[in-house]
Amino acid sequence: MRTKSLKKNKINVITLGCSKNTYDSEVLMGQLRASGKDVVHEEEGNIVVINTCGFIDNAKAESVNTILEYADKKSRGIVDKVFVTGCLSERYRPDLEKEIPDVDQYFGTTELPQLLKALGADYKHELLGERITTTPKNYAYLKIAEGCDRPCSFCAIPLMRGKHVSQSIEKLVRETEGLAKNGVKELILIAQDLTYYGLDLYKKRNLAELLENLAKVEGIEWIRLHYAFPTGFPMDVLELMKREPKICNYIDIPLQHISDNILKSMKRGTTKEKTTKLLKEFRAAVPGMTIRTTLIVGYPGETQEDFEIMRDWVQEMKFERLGCFTYSHEENTSAFALVDDVPEEVKKARAQEIMDLQSQISWDLNQEKIGQTFKCIIDRKEGQYFVGRTEFDSPDVDNEVLIDAAKFYVKTGDFVMVKITDATEYDLYAEPV
Repeated sequence: MRTKSLKKNKINVITLGCSKNTYDSEVLMGQLRASGKDVVHEEEGNIVVINTCGFIDNAKAESVNTILEYADKKSRGIVDKVFVTGCLSERYRPDLEKEIPDVDQYFGTTELPQLLKALGADYKHELLGERITTTPKNYAYLKIAEGCDRPCSFCAIPLMRGKHVSQSIEKLVRETEGLAKNGVKELILIAQDLTYYGLDLYKKRNLAELLENLAKVEGIEWIRLHYAFPTGFPMDVLELMKREPKICNYIDIPLQHISDNILKSMKRGTTKEKTTKLLKEFRAAVPGMTIRTTLIVGYPGETQEDFEIMRDWVQEMKFERLGCFTYSHEENTSAFALVDDVPEEVKKARAQEIMDLQSQISWDLNQEKIGQTFKCIIDRKEGQYFVGRTEFDSPDVDNEVLIDAAKFYVKTGDFVMVKITDATEYDLYAEPV
């Protein structure tokens, strides 16, 4: 075993899971740096903090494998200490402590002060929203609320993240001002449920007022909405989206299913008829808006007929953006009492069928864009292309705009007007105009 090095400790933060975890890691890193710690994100360090995801089977497996990898590195003397935080740790701490005892300490999702103490840092309350962003410098996530009050039968998030707690408008504006000073131009609003924002603090759904205040922040040019719940959506947000150019004509609204039988069992509080009406209202209020959704196939009791209802509805609605997941049977959720009766190969085949259908829809919609001009933000250079996005595309999940770097030069982080010259199912090829 190697002797402990005399070099100054370097803390490596590893982030797994969703954008909400990215945000939490950035806050952790900001706190560590404020305490004078040497901190890096997913680079070499002798102290490792793993921010885990515990949402569905694949994510849990990735988290467990990462913990095992670093526990092994610790036993071989490659790293000195390993700490684990985040959703998996919140949900399965006793099991993890028993199964992987080489980890120095496990922390839950609300134990940032305790984690900092274990790392030799103090929790500084005055660091309102100050964090080290790990995204490209032109965009950042803004977590406007934590937790969720919805009773969805398949979802373990309330078990890991607790009840819905909104952040105040004043705090979020200050945080946004800090981000804008650091060069952030696009703000991506995240929460388990944007629709619920403000109900706890202001006794009303207050997303529109928050957006109006954020849009006043100088330097912010795009504001994007992620993860809205369909029930009780505040329609004044759409009026604001239509008149305020800073708010992207884009919304991510995970609908999960559309068969009434399944929606009822999922405890979604809506029906096919209500959901379809809502989406039509969205499109009438903001013509040309992009709607992204997420669907689950293979939920307990999903018959071939239930699946076909969803498949035909996807064909009818022609979502601009869509992701599809196979159902994951999660303990301590209410759906866990049901029999997970759809075979794995059927789940996978159904998901593939939905994505094949979406691929064709996306192809058709993208072909219509050829010859059109769009405002585009440049995220990075990759290989022979500069890679950007239109206001209708979110990072990592949506279409990308590719500009040939051999022919054109654009600056990463800048907005550029581009003309679309060609398109595939999920990529647009463009040249600056």
